[in-house]
Amino acid sequence: MTPPSFSEKKLLDNDAVAAWVFLAPALVILSIFVLFPIFYLLYLSFTGGSFTSTGTYWVGLKNYRRLFLSPDFWQVIGNTIYFTLATVMPSLIIPLGLAVLLNRSLLGRGLLRSAYFLPSIVSLVAAGLGFRWLFQTDGPVNSLLEALGLGTIPWLGSTLWAMPVLIILSIWKQLGFNMVVFLAGLQTIPPSRYEAAQLDGANNWQQFWYITLPGLQPTLIFAIVTTAIFTLRSFEQVYVITGGGPLNSTNLLVYYIYEEAFGLFDFGYAAAAATVLLGVTLILVYLQLRTWSD
Repeated sequence: MTPPSFSEKKLLDNDAVAAWVFLAPALVILSIFVLFPIFYLLYLSFTGGSFTSTGTYWVGLKNYRRLFLSPDFWQVIGNTIYFTLATVMPSLIIPLGLAVLLNRSLLGRGLLRSAYFLPSIVSLVAAGLGFRWLFQTDGPVNSLLEALGLGTIPWLGSTLWAMPVLIILSIWKQLGFNMVVFLAGLQTIPPSRYEAAQLDGANNWQQFWYITLPGLQPTLIFAIVTTAIFTLRSFEQVYVITGGGPLNSTNLLVYYIYEEAFGLFDFGYAAAAATVLLGVTLILVYLQLRTWSD
């Protein structure tokens, strides 16, 4: 292999310079709006005080020590885990089933796709207000339960039933997006595989288990990670419907960070909690990239 000539080296150097010139605006924007806030968040998590005349001061690991020794923080972590697990699984299973059905030649398939996708474009604040009206004590849901002779349920005033309201809203909100993702993934599976399976006598369940699911593996990984991240950053549902109550039973991590930062003005402690959330999100993204690369 002959070494590159002087003119080729110069061309390569010019291409490298041109690449950096074109990338520079994007890198500047990325540094200002992504990298700088992350590094500042990390710095802030090691400080105390507030943005007043007293200013902030270095406290080291005090915020993290206080965070991990706080019963309220661990209750919030438990709430977030419960909310995430209860939201992610139905948000994958239901859209996957709908996508498989809508991928076939059905009457009004386009209208059904639009109807199922509609929740994804509705504002979470507007949806939250609607759900609060539906599940209030004298709302339509309790009126229906009374008509069926089942009695009323204090949905938003009960530590048992308040969280399921938030979960139902989050599932409803995520349903359309995941369905479209799965529909796109189904289009990549060659129809010849299903035809061969039918010739071999495979029923619908066998075709789904041995052809559809393996063919959707990359799509499933993407949907799992994006749904988990969407769930972990949930804020509007809690803010609009329950405010973290009753008795802190629906307080999720993002809302907890908001309360500590803008309710109590304890920015260092809130930054430490936000750093924990950032770490969990980065782990999820790493697992997604690692799985795709394998």
